[in-house]
Amino acid sequence: MKHLLKLADLTSKEIIDLLNMADQLKFEKKNGIDHPHLKGKTLGMIFTKASTRTRVSFEVGMYQLGGNALFLSGNDMQIGRGEPAEDTARVLSKYLDGIMIRTYAQSEVEKLAAFGTIPVINGLTDYCHPCQVLADLMTIREFKGSFKGKKLCFVGDGNNMANSLIVGCIKVGMNIAIACPKGYEPDAELIKWGYESGKLQITDDVRKAAEGADVLYTDVWASMGQEAEAKARRAAFKGFCIDSELMKAANSDAMVLHCLPAHRGEEITAEVLEAHAKEIFEEAENRMHAQKAVMVTLMK
Repeated sequence: MKHLLKLADLTSKEIIDLLNMADQLKFEKKNGIDHPHLKGKTLGMIFTKASTRTRVSFEVGMYQLGGNALFLSGNDMQIGRGEPAEDTARVLSKYLDGIMIRTYAQSEVEKLAAFGTIPVINGLTDYCHPCQVLADLMTIREFKGSFKGKKLCFVGDGNNMANSLIVGCIKVGMNIAIACPKGYEPDAELIKWGYESGKLQITDDVRKAAEGADVLYTDVWASMGQEAEAKARRAAFKGFCIDSELMKAANSDAMVLHCLPAHRGEEITAEVLEAHAKEIFEEAENRMHAQKAVMVTLMK
């Protein structure tokens, strides 16, 4: 494992190893045990998309590992003025020990990895969100004990979250159902791969997707960069909401996850979010622990 560009690049064992390390790092943090694995190392964090959780979790996580994190705004860098990612990668490789990038195009992340000589971590692209799904899997195992025989139901847009959840869930042995309106399905190649595994279901019937689910998961209907589509998406996604009625279709002890930020009253009701705040905000915390495991694995 040289980079974290997308979960499809990782083996099942590599994913489980990262989750095990994340658990250990979380245990050490909760018990006041220092773990300066990256003392003297520097992570450059490139943001062309704004962030709350990604920036804070990486920056604080790097500090806890004994290293330093540099915030690099795409608006302030030459990459934001047209410098090719190939050149940026080669320059930053001379200064840094690792790069985390949160941007739009997956190709930009892939170019940084191809032309740089240091590890590259995908903090989010329009195609996938591997760090978030590692945190999600960590949280599911924390609350459910194991992945064996478990089913996750994702309700909403077939976006970067849906793409990464398909890969992550199937690679750890879970079944996954995606409930989305027609025309908003996940990546076609990932659907094909998921169907071949026998563990993926795609439907526009929300209740059918939620039947027997151990985990219900949702995300905003209009992601960053899709603001102009918000009105049309609200109409298309009407009914694709985790509410108290949908909870009845899932298993009685089903947990709820949301990658946040949440739009109460759209993809999830305030009632359901508050009833499952414990697991949702533990999931948010686990972003930091999962990402620390990634950084240690790649940069130590």
